[in-house]
Amino acid sequence: MNTLLNTLQSQIAELPGRNEILKHVISLLDLTTLEGTDNNERIRVLCTKALSFGDYNLPLPAAVCVYPPFVKLAKQLLSGSGVNVASVAGAFPSGQLPLHLRVNECKYVVDEGADEVDMVISRGTFLSGEHQMIIEEVAAMKQACGKVHLKVILETGELVTASNIKLASELAIIGGADFIKTSTGKIQPAATPEAVAEMLKVISTHYNETGIKIGVKAAGGISTPDQALLYYLLVKHFVGDSWLNNSLFRIGASRLADGILAELSA
Repeated sequence: MNTLLNTLQSQIAELPGRNEILKHVISLLDLTTLEGTDNNERIRVLCTKALSFGDYNLPLPAAVCVYPPFVKLAKQLLSGSGVNVASVAGAFPSGQLPLHLRVNECKYVVDEGADEVDMVISRGTFLSGEHQMIIEEVAAMKQACGKVHLKVILETGELVTASNIKLASELAIIGGADFIKTSTGKIQPAATPEAVAEMLKVISTHYNETGIKIGVKAAGGISTPDQALLYYLLVKHFVGDSWLNNSLFRIGASRLADGILAELSA
């Protein structure tokens, strides 16, 4: 794995078409604010930022990601733009609520107009070996989502081992995940190339066995263009160019967009 990462990192600085790829990366972003201090004004600023990329003749991001109380406002602000509204649901970031309450929160954000739901698995349940419960909680959340896309956060930093990340990825997909996602961004380590590689291996195997494409989202601590490009190259390496679109690949970030704009404007 280290050899692969070293090879990909060596390619980044001289990447052919780097600027065009960075423009494409903007279209893969979930611009995110998930802070206890979030309020209506912060959501307005975030949505204005999402729409402002068009002023630079750049793609708009795939989505903005907010807490449940702000879904309706974000939906209104982004109406007609093509930018989706994603909401965390299901006792984010801990997952420590009874399942029926987590499902009710999912139903709430869907009713508020969320286009996408980002849930987190119960890591305590997983680490206790209750693996069937993970399938069941994902399935219950997926049923509550209906046609709304479900991203399942594994919180890979708490799973620790590659074998745990592999198994959690498999369980989430069995449960009905449309995407598997690395992290809440609330613990360290958050997204890592090693974790994403394990997730992509599972996605590749699932596709080869079933013909079904599952998406991947890297989120948490991704703040520089070079970091984003490493994940872009990992996706390309493990599952190919057909995943390099915002239907199958997302990067969750709050600071990354500014770094990309600064580089493109230099």
